[in-house]
Amino acid sequence: MRGLKNWLAVGLLATTAFTVPASAADKFFVYVSPDQIGVNAFLKLGQAGIEQAGEKYGADVETYESRTAADRLENVNAAVNEGADIVVLLGFEFNDIVKQVAPTAPDTQFLIVDQCIDDRPDNVHCAVFREYEASYLVGVAAGMLTESNKVGVVGALDIPFLHRYTDAYADGVKSVNADASVDIRWVGGENPFADPVRAKEQAVAMQAAGADQIFTATSGGDFGVFEAAKEKDFQVYSVDVNQCPNAPGHVVDVTLKRVDNAMVQAIGAILEGEKKLTMALGLKEGGVSTIALEEAELADSGCLIADHPEVVAKMREVAGQIEDGSLKLEDPMFAK
Repeated sequence: MRGLKNWLAVGLLATTAFTVPASAADKFFVYVSPDQIGVNAFLKLGQAGIEQAGEKYGADVETYESRTAADRLENVNAAVNEGADIVVLLGFEFNDIVKQVAPTAPDTQFLIVDQCIDDRPDNVHCAVFREYEASYLVGVAAGMLTESNKVGVVGALDIPFLHRYTDAYADGVKSVNADASVDIRWVGGENPFADPVRAKEQAVAMQAAGADQIFTATSGGDFGVFEAAKEKDFQVYSVDVNQCPNAPGHVVDVTLKRVDNAMVQAIGAILEGEKKLTMALGLKEGGVSTIALEEAELADSGCLIADHPEVVAKMREVAGQIEDGSLKLEDPMFAK
C-alpha cells in the first residue's frame, strides 16, 4: 500500500498505511507521528484525522510512524520524495525539521498541529488550540466540587504556554468559588514532561496541604499524579484525551484536544489556497472540549463528572458563554 518500497527495504522503521479508494488518488496526504503510535490515544487522534481528511477531500493517505529523532527527519523527507501534497506533523518535535525541509520543497504543503514556528515560508501552516478555554471549564468543576476550598494544579514547566492550563484553571475555580485557594506547582527538573516521580511528589505535597481537587498538565508525569490520587484518595483532572480509565474513581474530567478536527479543518483551508495558514481552534470550532460537554461520551466515559449533573450543567452554560462571546477569556500565554 505504501509507495516507500525502497525506503522500507533498508529497514529504517515500521510504518502503518491507510488508503482511501483508488478514485481519490489525485491527492496524497501523509501524517508523520513524533513517536510510535501504539496505544497512545493522542497520536491515534492524528491518525484518525488524516483518514477523515482523506475521505472528505478525496486523497490517498498514509501514516509514517517514528521511533527516534532521526526517524522523524527521514519520514518527513520520505513523504516529500513520495510526492505528498500535504505533510501533517504533530507536535513540537518537528519544529526544527520543518524549518530545514520546507524551504527545499516549495511544492509540498506542511501542516504543524499543536505547534507553530516563526518566520515560516508560505508552504508551512499551523493549527493550534485555545487550551485555556477547556482549562477554565475544569476549573469551574473543581471550584464547585472542592470540599476543602483548596485545589491545586501541577504543570510540567513554568513556561508561558503552560499557563494556559494553570492560570486558566485557577480563573475557572475563582469564577464559581471566590473563597477557594489555588496551589500552582511545577515539575521542573531535567525531564519535566516525562517525570512521573516528581509530578507525584508535587501532587502529594498539595494534597498534604489540603487540596482535594488537582489538575495535572505534566504530559508523561500525569501517571504519577494518578498514582498519588489512588494512594491519597483525592480527585484529579487531566488533559488531551480521556484519562478516566487510568485511575478509576479518581478522575473527574479531562480537557480534550481534538487534533482530528484540527487536521480536517486546516487541510480544507490549505486546499482552498491559504498561505501561511494559522488556525486557532477552541470550543466554538470543536478544537477543545471536556468530557462534560460530550453528550454521547459522558455516560460511558468512566469520569466522575458524570455523577454530578449540576456541575455538568454549569460547565455547559459557561462553555456556551465562551462560544457566543459573552464571556471573554484572556489567553494566559500572553498575559505574562
